[in-house]
Amino acid sequence: MITAWRYRGRNVTGEEIAFIRQLIADHPELSRWKLSRRLCEVWQWKQANGALRDMVCRGMLLMLERAGEIELPAWRRQVRNRLAERERPEAVIPDNRPVRGPLRELGSLEFEQVRRTPEEPLFNSLLEQYHYLGYEQPVGEHLKYLVKARGQVIACLAWASALRHLGCRDRFIGWNPEARRRNVPLLAYNTRFLILPWVRVDHLASHILGQMAKRIPRDWRRLYAHPVYWLETFIDPARFKGTSYRAANWIVLGQTSDRGNNAPTKEPSLPVKQMLGLPLHRRFRELLSEV
Repeated sequence: MITAWRYRGRNVTGEEIAFIRQLIADHPELSRWKLSRRLCEVWQWKQANGALRDMVCRGMLLMLERAGEIELPAWRRQVRNRLAERERPEAVIPDNRPVRGPLRELGSLEFEQVRRTPEEPLFNSLLEQYHYLGYEQPVGEHLKYLVKARGQVIACLAWASALRHLGCRDRFIGWNPEARRRNVPLLAYNTRFLILPWVRVDHLASHILGQMAKRIPRDWRRLYAHPVYWLETFIDPARFKGTSYRAANWIVLGQTSDRGNNAPTKEPSLPVKQMLGLPLHRRFRELLSEV
């Protein structure tokens, strides 16, 4: 009897495992890369924007091989971990003229989504130099923004796919496990928010967050072909009070547990963080609970 498995929210049935075995047997010429892509095409396993989910598929195939369910073709070449090999962003000398005064004197701010643009290295460098956590390359769906005043960069924000399971958030939304697995891509996570150190303008941070809430759904749909109904973030209460988020109508949801994601020992391994969220649609609970 073939055991059913689960990977990244997808059930892999015994019949599907038998299909994979037969696909490998019928096409011994396929590399692991081509095998995962062929499987995605047969199963129509795609992202909302039409791109094949072949990286996720390869992870699933490795899981099944390690469990002894299938035998993958031999490695044909050494696969490089480009994320692990990625060099730290080079330091860029920014325009660091002091920015002071009331918010109204800044005029209309410019919000530029810079992922896959010539200004992405500047974004990466500013976070590496001036954010206390440094730069970290996002994995999966993500957007990067530079905020400018009269052409000068004053802030950086990074947004990425949300974590799959967070107790305080999931209880607030009220969705069941099936709805969460299906709809968690409709959430976006603010991974970095940096006001550059030479900028001192009262209420600037909350103003930027308010503008971002209007832009994220439009830009996410344009790039990834699906909506976003909820924003979330974490703050370190030992460093920050979250005043700017609360002023921008974000809701304090609670605290994370003091351990890493799925930590097997259940022992503390990460600092406790405060979690905040922002609904982007008045029917967000209904929309996120659809299955």
